Amino acid sequence: MKKISELIKLYIERYDFFLKLTLEHLKISGISIIIATLIGGILGILISEYKKTSTLVLSITNFLYTIPSISLLGFLIPFSGIGNTTAIIALTIYALLPMIRNTYAGIDNIDKSIIESARGMGSTEFQILYKIKIPLATTVILAGFKNMVVMTIALACIASFIGAGGLGVAVYRGITTNNQTMTIAGSLLIALLALLCDLIIGGIEKIIKRKWRL
Repeated sequence: MKKISELIKLYIERYDFFLKLTLEHLKISGISIIIATLIGGILGILISEYKKTSTLVLSITNFLYTIPSISLLGFLIPFSGIGNTTAIIALTIYALLPMIRNTYAGIDNIDKSIIESARGMGSTEFQILYKIKIPLATTVILAGFKNMVVMTIALACIASFIGAGGLGVAVYRGITTNNQTMTIAGSLLIALLALLCDLIIGGIEKIIKRKWRL
């Protein structure tokens, strides 16, 4: 109970501090998520249409995904410096794999007879992609998007180690000053943000399924 009361007291006393960090965290994560969604979605569609490139693209993204976050940040610093830019680049790289993989898997697993029927009825490749492939693959793509969003919000904590903002600043400050309450406060807000986004996307997913009868 003592820890809980200390935590509540810290949130009340440092409200402005935590609000600023939360907004910075959402900004860094949001930019990374938008970029990764666009690039990952487009790459996923391209490799589903040109399957010979799928192995190469997925292998490269898998390789990048296995690089430890601190190592990747250290590699990027000489090129993009310290701060938000480097954090956004690193987070975008990590966020690409779930989007590419799920977009590719969702489109690739569509029943081929449906596509052939659409072609037989005179549909163009673009019409098939826009009206058949993407709608049918939506649930798989959204599952990847949801995982990517939660992961990006959690991983954005490391941004503080290279001078960027976000709730990682509170976690880092708590660790360096041996302030356990500060560390817990930052970590808890990150977890709550990730959980909230997961619930929102899950709700959107249910609405889309109901509307499109997927």
